[in-house]
Amino acid sequence: MKTMTLSGALYAGMINSGADHLGCYRKAVNDLNVFPIPDGDTGDNMLATVYSGADAVDRDADADLETVSSRSAHGMLLGARGNSGVILSRIFSGINKGFSGIREADLSVISHAMECGVEEAYRAVPVPVEGTILTVFSDGVRYANERITKDSTLESYFTDLLGEMQRSLERTPELLPVLREAGVVDSGGAGLIYIFEGMRRTLSGETVDRAEAHTETKKADLDAFGADSILTYGYCTEFLLRLQNAKGDPETFDLPAFVEYLNSVGNSVVAFREGSILKVHVHTMRPGDILNRCQRYGEFLTLKVENMSLQHNETELPEVSVTVPKPRKKAGIVAVAAGAGLKETFSELGTDVVIDGGQSMNPSTADFLDAFDKTNADVIYVFPNNGNVIMTAKQAKDLYHASDIRVLNTHTVGEGYAAISMMDTNAGEPDEIVAELDEIIRSVTTGFVSRASRNAEKDGVHVHEGDFIGFIGDTIYVNDGDAVDTAVQLSKEMHVENCGVLLLLTGLDAAPEEADSLLAALTKTYPRTEIIRIDGGQPVHQYILVGE
Repeated sequence: MKTMTLSGALYAGMINSGADHLGCYRKAVNDLNVFPIPDGDTGDNMLATVYSGADAVDRDADADLETVSSRSAHGMLLGARGNSGVILSRIFSGINKGFSGIREADLSVISHAMECGVEEAYRAVPVPVEGTILTVFSDGVRYANERITKDSTLESYFTDLLGEMQRSLERTPELLPVLREAGVVDSGGAGLIYIFEGMRRTLSGETVDRAEAHTETKKADLDAFGADSILTYGYCTEFLLRLQNAKGDPETFDLPAFVEYLNSVGNSVVAFREGSILKVHVHTMRPGDILNRCQRYGEFLTLKVENMSLQHNETELPEVSVTVPKPRKKAGIVAVAAGAGLKETFSELGTDVVIDGGQSMNPSTADFLDAFDKTNADVIYVFPNNGNVIMTAKQAKDLYHASDIRVLNTHTVGEGYAAISMMDTNAGEPDEIVAELDEIIRSVTTGFVSRASRNAEKDGVHVHEGDFIGFIGDTIYVNDGDAVDTAVQLSKEMHVENCGVLLLLTGLDAAPEEADSLLAALTKTYPRTEIIRIDGGQPVHQYILVGE
């Protein structure tokens, strides 16, 4: 085939095929994990993100390229999970900017859009690291763009793109010592290649079966809302509005005031501008009022209104709560935690909303947006409690306009626990409170005990599959066949003798008798340290030790 232009229908098919192809190799991407514990979730995060974009277009046969690109990028933005998912969503957000105003694209437009994807992805990362998905995509785009000639086709472009992306992926261990030590390539880069390979297959006329890893979108159950039903959940309302010069100056459109209006008549609000196009998502009981108001400013390009009682799409934002909204307050707290005991503990500390998630189960951008709505506070302090969740929380912050969102750089539940337990939201201005919390976070040491999922050599430690490893941050200190011995040895690396308090969080797989033995051993070893045990119920980590 010789495809010279990219239409909306073709792009929709490519996005779907890219998602399906990644779904076939999700586990392979997960297994490219530098740490020998079962927490490799890059494949899961990227799959959830790209399927959110694919489901938003679902092989749309009618829409133009600009519309399909906008819908898919918006879907990925809301569905983004983990660092890899956020970066992936920004890649397609940048590509979408390059397709603005375009019905069909030739290679000159496509190459520019891909460059926009590179730029947007790098902007999404505060400190870009080479040897990651960023490098793989950047190298591929640069190489493919340089090789465009008058005879080039979309097929030849994607062949060049994928060839260099694969070569770049193979070079990632040369750029990142942690990959070289683990003997793997970058997982995010590998996931991106699977997506673009699926997209290329559509150009070649090949089909990719939707992977079993993805739950099929449910068809609307029209019987879920009958003649005697009462509207409870409202309508999920999404649209693109083109601001019109005939109705006012688009340049002076007051977005903050418009967002304030949306929050007064609905929730789960996401609204932002790209040029003269206004993108809106809102849950409301009266969509007609919003639509009528919007026509004061412009005309609709796309419009979707769905009764959420039908639960039409599993990837939508969570349903509107049927409880009476809490009165708005000055300050609120949102935290991420996994395990019934840990979530209960954070709630008891005063957390308004505890998002279920953490290691191997990262929440999405939409999960944070919903939590911000439920918190309903002027200032919301957010504790991601996992390094792979921080970027998602910050992306949600950028999309949310109804509150002042402050995302704390908590990389562990230990840091989050310590900060929230000593937090006083009335201690001063938000900047002062954040500065005090940052100081608390820096004073905390968190150690983890987990079962090794494979043999490995890391940090000079021989790791044996099935044994327990003790680690702090990215450094492994202990490998032992006994969980209690591993935890005690790890506590010495943490210098618990210098801690006033040691928090012991027991995991889902920790037997009560074993946990009792560990508590007794730690109490005997550190008689001057107050040791607090909480049955956290967290997955992955048998024990978490938090030294303060």
